[in-house]
Formats: sequence, C-alpha cells, structure tokens
Amino acid sequence: MKQIINGILLIGITIICQSTSCIKIRADYIIHNANIWTANQKALSAQAMAISADTILAIGSLKTVKAFKGPQTNMIDLNGQFVTPGFIDSHVHLITGGRSLLSVDLRDANTPKEFANRLSNFVKKTPANEWVLEGNWDHTLWGGELPHKDWIDTCTQQHPVALFRLDWHMLLANTAALNFAGIDKNTPNIEGGTIVKDEQGNLTGILKNNAMNLLLDKIPAMSVTQKEQAFKAAIDYFALNGVTSVHDVDGLNTPYESYSTAKKFIADKKLPVRIYAAKPLQEWKQLTDMRIQDENPQWLKTGCVKGFVDGSLGSHTAAFHTHYTDQADDKGFFIHQEKDLYQWIVEADKAGIHILVHAIGDRANHSLLNIYERVIKENGAKDRRFRIEHAQHLSADDLHRFNKLQVIASMQPYHAIDDGRWAENYIGAERIQTTYAFQSLLDAQATLAFGSDWAVAPASPIMGIYAAVTRRTLDGKNPNGWVPDQKIMVEQALLAYTRNAAYASFDEDLKGTLEKGKLADFVVLSKNLFAIDPKKINTVEVLQTYVGGKKVFDKEAR
Repeated sequence: MKQIINGILLIGITIICQSTSCIKIRADYIIHNANIWTANQKALSAQAMAISADTILAIGSLKTVKAFKGPQTNMIDLNGQFVTPGFIDSHVHLITGGRSLLSVDLRDANTPKEFANRLSNFVKKTPANEWVLEGNWDHTLWGGELPHKDWIDTCTQQHPVALFRLDWHMLLANTAALNFAGIDKNTPNIEGGTIVKDEQGNLTGILKNNAMNLLLDKIPAMSVTQKEQAFKAAIDYFALNGVTSVHDVDGLNTPYESYSTAKKFIADKKLPVRIYAAKPLQEWKQLTDMRIQDENPQWLKTGCVKGFVDGSLGSHTAAFHTHYTDQADDKGFFIHQEKDLYQWIVEADKAGIHILVHAIGDRANHSLLNIYERVIKENGAKDRRFRIEHAQHLSADDLHRFNKLQVIASMQPYHAIDDGRWAENYIGAERIQTTYAFQSLLDAQATLAFGSDWAVAPASPIMGIYAAVTRRTLDGKNPNGWVPDQKIMVEQALLAYTRNAAYASFDEDLKGTLEKGKLADFVVLSKNLFAIDPKKINTVEVLQTYVGGKKVFDKEAR
C-alpha cells in the first residue's frame, strides 16, 4: 500500500511530498464537521479527514485537510457526528457465527418449553434429514438444569440435531444424531471431555468439550454454497456493527475455516472486513507453507495458531485451583495435557508463528503463563506477542505476569455482563473479584485487546464497550456494576477495540488508529461515547462503516 523512497511517501502510484506545497494527489473525498477520535495518542481529536482510494491522506483541522481538495473531491459534512477508527474484533468464530444467524436461535429461550417450541417450529421449515446445528442455548435462564434429548426427540425425528450451549463447550444431541455418530451408553469417555449420563447410565444427549468431537467429526462437511451463505451472513453482520477487522479463530483447514471462502470474496471484490485467520495449535507445522499464500494480507492473512487449555465456566469445564462452589468434587479439567501444550507452543514459537491460547479458569491461566515463561526463556527474546484468549478468571498473583511476559490479554467484555448473572454461584464471592479483571490488568500495565467471541456473544463493540465501562449485568440486578472495581474508562475500552487490537495481530502500522498513511477504516456513530452517560452507551447506533475508504454499511440505506 505504501513505501517511502528518498523521504517521499508513495501511496499507490501517486506522490505526496512531506510539504503540502508539492501535493500531486487530491482526495477522493473529505469528511469534515466531524468529531473524530483518532486513537493516536499524539493527536487524539480531529475535525476532518482526507481519503484517497483506501488511504488516509491527512487528518486534523479542516484548514489542513482542505489542502488535498481538488475539483473532483467530494466534501462530506458529518454534522458533528462522532467518528472512531474501525472496530477490530479480536476473537470471532466466523463461519459458525454466520451459520448461527441462519439457524434456530435459542439464546434467550428461558424455559424448556420455549426451547422445544422454537426448535419444533424451525424444523418444520427444514428439509427432512438436514442437520440442525448451532442454537446457542443458555440453561441458566431456566434455573440451571441441563437440557435433555427427551425434550426434543419427538419433534426432531426427521432431523439429526446438535445444539451448542452458547459457549460452545457442550452440546445437546438428539437420538437421531447420537445414532448417526454411533454413540451409545457403552461409549467410553474421552480424555478432556465428558459424555453425560443419567443415574441409570443412559445418555442425556449432553456432550462436553472433547466428547463433542465424537459427534462433530462425523457431521457431513458444509458444502461450498453453505459456507458462502454463512460467510456472507457473517460479514454483513460485522459491517452493521462497525467491525472492520476480525481475528477468526475457527481454524484453517477445519470444517469451519473461512480462508478459502474469503479468497473468493476478495477475488470478486465483495469482502468488507479484514481477516486474520488462525489454525489449530497442534497443526502449526502446516501453517508455514500457507503463509506464502497470503496474496492480499491487508484483507486476509494467516500466521497465528489457536489452542485450548480448558473449557468454560458455564459448562463446569474451566480448570480451577480449587473446586467449584456449587460442586464440591469438581475443579474442571484441561482439554490438552500440559506437556502437549508446551511442546506445540515451543516448536511453533521457534518457527515464528503467533500463539493464541484459550484459558478460562485460574489454574488454566496460571499453567499457560508458566508455559509461556518457559518458552520465552528457552527460545530467547523477540517480539512474539503471546496472547491468552479470554483470561477470564485470574489469580491475583498472576496479574503482573501479563506485563512481565508481554502477554496480551485478549478478552471479551460482554461475557462479564452475561456470566455476572450467575458466576458467583459457581466460584464464590472471593474469586469473582479477579474475574474479567479489566482494571486490575490495566493497573498491572497489561495490554488489553477486546473482542466478542461471536457467536457466543454479539459481535457488537458498542455492547462490549458498554459492558467494560458499566458492568451492568443483563438481568438488571447490578445497576452500579458487577464487581464495580473492575470497570474501566471509555477511552480504555475504545483503545482495546482499536489500537491494541491492531497491535494484537501485528497490524499497528496499517490500522487501529486514524493517521496519515494508514488504511481508511472508520465508523460513524450516532452519539459521542465520551459525552453521554455510560449507562446509555448501549443505545448508540452505528450509522456508517467504511473499510478501505469504501462505505460498506449505511443505516439510512437499509
């Protein structure tokens, strides 16, 4: 996109000298009368911005920016509207999220009857023998009882069904799906997973973590058309939420990878979001050759791997030092053994691959930090930017280690106002003090990069900022914030969705802030996030989304 030769900045085939007196390029358009928050610490605010093709030519006062106005330049008056850099979602499941938009939605089903009725109505419109997937149910809404295949078998006799809990660490399968996969009451448990049975030893239909693979590995792969439909639903959803870049952790070469589909959308010039695509950690050796294929790295690039230490809090599969408060014999478990995690990480790091690993419970986070520390010592100092995905429940003694080891806390603030409804019942009053510990991590000088974990949570940075700043739980029972000491400021939350998120993918020279020479990815919002009551941030709307200087969403045009 840009190159500097003899002190002259080359953008495309045009030349801009450092002095405006020799400008030979004119802006395609200039936005002005705007309230621009740039995320650039050297100049946090601006009134106007000049754009040529996909690049910011100038940003600052209207007087400065108008030097780039030519006879064909379109002047866009934003009437004082608030502008931010394009939001970067540091953790999404792109294809599966898109597929969830096209499937039955059980996220807010608050009774077993509602759960079954929604599914029944959906399958009536679904061709016989077609799989019904996703769902994203939340059993805490009806008191905590896990769903049972008996709830759905009668209405789904013509369809195999696998419905995820919203955290994707357990699923409910109907009898048709279990039979298809050959899972019965005699099927042995698998390491890092659980096949849930009743007191008589009969299957309930619930499979946790690695046990889910006994079924998922047998589901027919998505067709090219199905992938493209899910992909299109996802990228349109990102645009309307102001998301201009995502870090897709679904995994390259897995049934849900987005890489090949994204390449087709790039070729057709129909991709409105930039993608950083991960591969499963244990398959890191295959990534080296794939990086050569990154023909358009501004739009689509690889180079990272994503692994797992443990599961999730809601499924009781997050690994803790001490037992769950509500289950005295349960501390959760590791999905992979520590020795395997270490071996994969040390070898991938030595090969120059970026490491992202999921850790939820305090024991999982502690173990991962230990592995990272060991790998840093053995492989030597370099700019590696290790990430812990989620970093949800931390021991107080581990907070300072993020900065010490230069580990990025890749967190999803919406989870705090969701899990905050019931987390204390699972882990008690003491451990929740360092749960989603945004402020404590900032106090310890850690780098926070925010995302959504979509489709586990909405891919709405506005809702994520609202959650981080207010911590008002979804049930309305914490009006002053759940664990209010962990609330952070609006600017801190914005930085985690922009500048820091770009840093978390080695892209800080291209995006994350609005500066001359960077990509013109930005969002126009209905209200100034700094000027309104934080409790009203959740009412702010995305009016327009621009990616590479092109408007990809306009609320008025919908």
